[in-house]
Amino acid sequence: MEFYDVVESRKSIKKFKTTPVNAEKLSRMIKAAMMSPSWKNKTSYKFILVDEKKELMEISKAIINKDNSASQSIIDAPMTAVVIADPDASGEVENKEYYLVDSAIAMEHFILSATNEGYGTCWIADINEDIIKTALSIPQNYKVVAITPIGEIAESKEHYDKKDVKDFVFSNTWDNAYTKNTK
Repeated sequence: MEFYDVVESRKSIKKFKTTPVNAEKLSRMIKAAMMSPSWKNKTSYKFILVDEKKELMEISKAIINKDNSASQSIIDAPMTAVVIADPDASGEVENKEYYLVDSAIAMEHFILSATNEGYGTCWIADINEDIIKTALSIPQNYKVVAITPIGEIAESKEHYDKKDVKDFVFSNTWDNAYTKNTK
């Protein structure tokens, strides 16, 4: 796919087929994540790829959601990626913790690569971190930043309505909506 096709086709998917993730495709997804930039090239994040049902069941218990759909997506998907980071291995400038930024960039590279490979994902960050740390034997100094189930899409959904650029993009100052070429 072309880059903008990938961006436009990426959506949060919560219904997956049980087909295992292809090893070659997964390798490209990992490579894409590892190519992401990080604060002073510190790479404070790590990925844990989980495909064992016991661990997936434990991870699903850590999801905090009202309708249980995100938890169920972890159970149903053949794999889940857990992104963790060591805050001390990155920097902080004016209360901006760069391990979060670095991890988010890597996760987005991974998710867009998964979309390019034909897989669905769903970024999940509303979690009970302690449950995941215990289930996956994650060292205490690491933070669980986000997780995503990965798999072939069983049921897709429509994109939300397109946001109006003038409400989110500004030109030079806050009160000057960007209106050029916004189709």
